[in-house]
Amino acid sequence: MPGMRTLDAADFTLATPPAPLDAEGIHVWYFRGVAKSQRADILSRLLADYLGIARERVEVERDTHGKPRILAPRAPALHFNLSHSGPSLIVALSRAQALGVDIEDGLRDRPWLAIAERFFAPAEFERLAELTQARLGTAFIELWSCKEAVLKALGRGIAFGLHRLRFRWDAQGRLAGLSEIDPEAGAAAEWQVVRLAPAAGVGGALAWHGRDRPLLAFAAAARP
Repeated sequence: MPGMRTLDAADFTLATPPAPLDAEGIHVWYFRGVAKSQRADILSRLLADYLGIARERVEVERDTHGKPRILAPRAPALHFNLSHSGPSLIVALSRAQALGVDIEDGLRDRPWLAIAERFFAPAEFERLAELTQARLGTAFIELWSCKEAVLKALGRGIAFGLHRLRFRWDAQGRLAGLSEIDPEAGAAAEWQVVRLAPAAGVGGALAWHGRDRPLLAFAAAARP
């Protein structure tokens, strides 16, 4: 099986929103230096840019599982998902595809193995337990981001159960892809998961259920 694709900093083109997005493609926008108070404004401006309307007309709500969606205007369709961590904000957009995205900025010390034993599949916990302490935190965050991106794309979030999907590793100890998922979410082979590394110390993942699609990534400065 092929390994997971990674978009690193070189794949994120400096640009100003919007960029042309057709029904086939997916766009990912990374914003750095974003204060908590700026997040909602940046999101509404970005959505307005892609919808071609004034940002005051954009209304966003969360569904019963907490996933954000556009309430108004109803058409044209625009799917999106977002994640923020520290000064980083990432937004994924598609005209035809439900998406899930997660971002983690920085590595804070946590009881990684205790969390993994409680929430991850047993095989994943066992694999993490084999790692050195220096590698453990990074590997845990990478796995968590991939799982969360899948569950956000599914529209259920972590309430679905992090243990109900399992990732595999390659011979070099890198995540290689989704190997198992509860049948309720479809077959594992039907899922696309892409690692994101838009800046040093920043990592995450993008996921969607369905065929592979053209994917473009952009980096933009936070706008006032």
